[in-house]
Amino acid sequence: MSPLFRFLSLAAATALLAACATVPQPLQGNFAPVTSTGAQQGGANGTQVRWGGDIISTEPGQQSTCFYVLGRQLDDQARPIRDNTNTQGRFVACRAGFYDPEVFKPGREITVTGTLQGVVSRKVGDYDYAYPRVEANVVYLWPKRPMVVGYPYGPGWYDPFWGPYWGPYWGWGGPYWGAWGGWYAPPAVIVVRRHR
Repeated sequence: MSPLFRFLSLAAATALLAACATVPQPLQGNFAPVTSTGAQQGGANGTQVRWGGDIISTEPGQQSTCFYVLGRQLDDQARPIRDNTNTQGRFVACRAGFYDPEVFKPGREITVTGTLQGVVSRKVGDYDYAYPRVEANVVYLWPKRPMVVGYPYGPGWYDPFWGPYWGPYWGWGGPYWGAWGGWYAPPAVIVVRRHR
């Protein structure tokens, strides 16, 4: 293999990986490495941030809509990382205009960019929670992730021995393991008595 071919292959692979990890244009820019938990203490007002997470609630007002968000780390595309063990506190992002709560539903992923403007106190149960407030200039709603369903251990799990043609089944004499898929029960036999 020639050195030129190796170089071109490496360049093409690098370009492909870079294209896969491109931040959407509205979310590009330079932002301070401030987390929502760090901003709860105050002192970061006026800082430009890019935060994201799962929508807790969307509340339209007269002039703007506020999004209450469970913060998460962002990946190389500035999309929230789906990891239930790695949340970054809560924050609220408000943007001028009306955003429909039926579109921006709880659980949907958003990334926002904007300026930190203090904190807003709000109840979470009986607890007074200090939400860092972002005056957002971009609210980016991510498309829903494709659903991956696997059995028996939850989403994303693939078991080659459990599927449409393999698994435990019931036969005469008890349960067996074999190429049937799922639990199988023999058909019921119905006896109809005829009256004479």
